[in-house]
Parts: sequence; structure tokens; C-alpha cells
Amino acid sequence: MIGKKKINQIKSLIQKKNRLKENLFLIEGDKIVLEVANSRFRIKELFATSEFINKNNILPNNIDRIIEVSYEDLRKASLLKHPQQSLALCYLPHEEILPSRMEGISFYLDGIQDPGNLGTILRTADWFGMNHLYCSPDTVDIFNPKVIQSSMGSFIRIKTFYTPFDELAEQAYHNNISLFGTFMEGENIYQAQLLCPSILVLGNEGNGIRQGVAKKIKNRLHIPSFKSGLKQPESLNVAVAAGILASEFMRRPFIKAPIQNES
Repeated sequence: MIGKKKINQIKSLIQKKNRLKENLFLIEGDKIVLEVANSRFRIKELFATSEFINKNNILPNNIDRIIEVSYEDLRKASLLKHPQQSLALCYLPHEEILPSRMEGISFYLDGIQDPGNLGTILRTADWFGMNHLYCSPDTVDIFNPKVIQSSMGSFIRIKTFYTPFDELAEQAYHNNISLFGTFMEGENIYQAQLLCPSILVLGNEGNGIRQGVAKKIKNRLHIPSFKSGLKQPESLNVAVAAGILASEFMRRPFIKAPIQNES
């Protein structure tokens, strides 16, 4: 059984301040729970039906406590409309410093606010083989339950760093990483020279890339619309733009970025 106090704790984790206070985040869905159980994250409490426990033969190597509950208990505790057979409370990981070595392509998200967009971008980064994702401090929290659900487990495989852009730009400079950004007045992405390794900057859903960040980006790209006529969409969804950018960079033979920090 899941008591009322525990149910309240579980539901409170929808808010970042409570996740930080409890040092916990919530995962739901059988596939995600199984992936987390075999990942770098540690599970404090796993609540699951007997069917789930017996079917999956879970090894408690990465789990402090496994609690067998009824589906009705899970339904009461769940944040989902249609919960599955398990949910778990996991410890928040320690914050990590920026990696000393950067390679390939990565995204930097400047003020992304929609959890669904962040989750989809995580899936995109995972699909295209990225190891790191960088976010501004005010980007939506990766451990928001909606982000975790929409990432479909990709949050496990992508290391995410929350950092001011200035710090990342300096690190990129010392690693000879090119900075690209999406702008309405940028160069057509299908005609531009794309360099690797690179960091691709994506802006806020409503306001785009902030002026202070934009000043540091020399390589400005635009994804053109192919719709004719006067009535065109105002903009492209940021998660969709991320997929187009990643695909276009990855499909071309990599052009090595010129050394930019030699004396």
C-alpha cells in the first residue's frame, strides 16, 4: 500500500522546489523504470505490481527498496492519466562541471520553457548520437516529470549541463568548437557551410535567442519555409528545428572547424 503521506510526496515532485528539497525526482512507465534501474541513476523506492516484479526479475543492485503495491495504489499516486505497472523515486544526481573535452555536435538551449519540447530535443540528441546537452539556467528542468516522460528514456543517456552561455562559449573556444545559432535573418541552412565540432544554439519558443547570446554567435543559420504565398507559418517549433539541424549537420561529410585560438 502507498500511504497518503507518500502519495503527497510523490505528487509534490512535479514542482522543482520540491524535487530540490527532497533530493528526488519521479519516473513513471515500465520501460523507463527498467532503463533507470540499469543506469547511472539510483532508485530510492520502486513501487510496482506483483506482475511487474515477477515478469522482469528486477535485480536490486541500483535500488534501495522495492515495494509491491496494487494497481489501484499506483493509480492514486501517479501523475499520468493511464499509469502502467510501476513508478519510482530516484535520487537527483550531483551537478557536474562542463566536460573538459567537447566533440561532435551538441545543442545549447537558451531559455526553452516547454517540457515537451525539452523531452523531444533530448530524444533527438540521443537519436543523432550526441553525448551532451547544454541548457541556460532558466531552461525547464530536465527532471520535470513531463520532460522525463516525453524524453522516453533519453534523459538517461544524454548528460545535461545547466550553464550560462558565456561559460560554455569560453569552453568551446578553448576546444575549437564552432558556435551556430538559428535566426530568421540567418544563412539558408541547405546552402551554408557547416562545421564540426559545433554547438547549435536554439532559442526560447516565443523570443528566440537572447541578444546577449546572439552577439557571440558568428554562424547564423535559417531554416527556410517552402510554402508559397503570403500566408506562411510565423515560426517553426523549436524541437522540430532541432531535428532538422541535427539531420543536416550529420548527413554531410564533416568539415573540420578552422583553428581559432592559435596565437
